[in-house]
Amino acid sequence: MLARIAHELFWLGRNVSRAELTARMIDGVFQADLQGRPDDPSGVTLSWDGVLAIMGSTATADSGRPSRAETVVLLSTDPANANSVVASLERARDGARAVRDVISADMWEAINSVHLGLADAAVGVTGYGGPYSFVSYVKSRTALFWGVASRTMLRDEAYAFLDAGGRFESADMVLRMLRVALPPGGESSTSPRDGQALALLGAVGGLQAFRRARVAAPSAAAVASFLLYTRSYPDSVAASIDAVRDALELADANPRASDPVLRLSRVLADLDFRGRVGGRDGTELVEVCEIVGNELTLADRDIAERYFGGVAAPSRAA
Repeated sequence: MLARIAHELFWLGRNVSRAELTARMIDGVFQADLQGRPDDPSGVTLSWDGVLAIMGSTATADSGRPSRAETVVLLSTDPANANSVVASLERARDGARAVRDVISADMWEAINSVHLGLADAAVGVTGYGGPYSFVSYVKSRTALFWGVASRTMLRDEAYAFLDAGGRFESADMVLRMLRVALPPGGESSTSPRDGQALALLGAVGGLQAFRRARVAAPSAAAVASFLLYTRSYPDSVAASIDAVRDALELADANPRASDPVLRLSRVLADLDFRGRVGGRDGTELVEVCEIVGNELTLADRDIAERYFGGVAAPSRAA
């Protein structure tokens, strides 16, 4: 496969996943903001300042501290912000147009229809009902895209790079959330039930999965451990990295000599070891998030160098 095509497919997957996870995060933090109480002890800190830090965006308010409405607009419908949902979906549509002869017609229809419906979905995003209708639309349409892709594409190199991009973005976004939401130094909540930790699970769509998988109360440590180590949950960091490695092994003619495959394999081995022997207290979880985040940054560079001729991202991507 041409490096240019592989590059577009990888970033198509990343942009679709980024839009979906940003929408989920907005929804989770919005609910936490509405339902939380300032005097509640919390081992997880979800705030609009934190959301901006996760996305690498900056406030535009004159006061220097963004309001809820300003942050929702900035990260959902502001086309000038490269990290907004709208901007990510526009980049995804541009990427899909560039590889229309590789993806299926149903996939193009799915991603193009998102563009056509975004304006209507964005109406009233900061109104009385909040961003619920907008984020619901984005979640359902991105899920449709991935569902159509899984049913209409050959399991060849093209699908491997598309899937690798989507799962890489998932691992990166979940790690960003944990690195911002977990308290520095690993301090834990004094409450056995952390409402903000529940909101963090909601922000990645893992609330029901956590309740089925864990008996423990949703404290900061329990939620972070679940999102880091649980391979049976597909959006956990370990499961996402495992999927990226498998996809690259399929796409690579010589995976045993592939730097990104070898790096991701080492990260997975480290996660498995830490998940079995410990690594579940607050201090070590914060350390694990930092280590894995740094390794993913290096893996992103390795992927670009091995498969895309050193080009890190399309010129239209952030």
